[in-house]
Amino acid sequence: MLPLLFTRLENSFVVTELPGRTLITESATYLYFSGTSYLGMARNNALQDLVQAGFANYGTNYSSSRLSNVQLKIYAEVENYLATRTKAEAALTVSSGLLAGQMVVKSLDGTGAYFYSPRVHPALWRTATDCYQGHYTDWAERIATLTSEVPDSNIVILTNSLDALTAQAYSFAWITQLSAAKTYTIVIDDSHGFGLTGVNGTGIITMLPPLPDYVQVVVVSSFGKALGIPGGVILSNARLLENLKKQAFFGGGSPAIPAYLTAFIQGEHLYQLARQRLQENIGYFTSLLHQPALFSFFPGYPIFYTKQNQLYYFLLEQKILISHFSYPTPTDSPITRIVLNSLHTPEDLKELAGAINDYCSSVS
Repeated sequence: MLPLLFTRLENSFVVTELPGRTLITESATYLYFSGTSYLGMARNNALQDLVQAGFANYGTNYSSSRLSNVQLKIYAEVENYLATRTKAEAALTVSSGLLAGQMVVKSLDGTGAYFYSPRVHPALWRTATDCYQGHYTDWAERIATLTSEVPDSNIVILTNSLDALTAQAYSFAWITQLSAAKTYTIVIDDSHGFGLTGVNGTGIITMLPPLPDYVQVVVVSSFGKALGIPGGVILSNARLLENLKKQAFFGGGSPAIPAYLTAFIQGEHLYQLARQRLQENIGYFTSLLHQPALFSFFPGYPIFYTKQNQLYYFLLEQKILISHFSYPTPTDSPITRIVLNSLHTPEDLKELAGAINDYCSSVS
């Protein structure tokens, strides 16, 4: 008997193997348009080969501290590589995007007044009260005034780089409107952009307007989404990152697994090919839609959000599984999205778009 591949729990699939372009059950195969593996790297065979070679060299884990008297060269190599690619002054790798965010937030606590944009990722929270619902555009129009009204001379502003839930691009033009009478540290969580957006996937740091002298930017990101490996990164100036290295969080926490880091560097061409394939998929899918206005999306990004929650059930009947879950709490209304990845074939996209067009015809 074949092992059970999934359990259906209410509106969820509990699986025992990771889907790529499909999710396979005992009774059916679903086309899979969900998750955050945007470049499909978690199911990229060539990257898996590089990871296996890394395991042979480094073992399965580095069970030590970055402060140890034995230093693995790969960490400096990857951090120099990341800084050069992103044109950041310096880079620091850690074991996760969540740890990257928390290290930065804790290091800045008490240095000035904190201002959060709406729906900031938990990686940047001090407490859950830091997250609130609202519209980024409204907040961006007010942030320069809000920060000018507090007595603090230093301001810490925390935000996501984009809204991956409702597929909204964020403008950072507001940075140029901040008063020169104060200093600012802007912390940006780029976990849903890094590897995808910006110049050659370098993310938000290459998309920001020119920064005045009184503004410093800190970008934190997970490696686990577009890049498909466990780990996190912090991009900023060298002085700030040197201070982070003095934190107990850095020395006491396990570092990123070196086998994955060496695969990341060696797999640059694989990421480039996957980004190209994803852009082709996005363009082809949007060209097939009869009513693209059904979705909120922006150019070059693989998420398509809709308020039509019934689309989920319609597609499920066609053996197409898209993202559909309640957020931010289990009692909230569900968020319904289509997520493309680099593994999808033209035939997959044609089937998906055809089903969506049939849905639009049935409800019009």
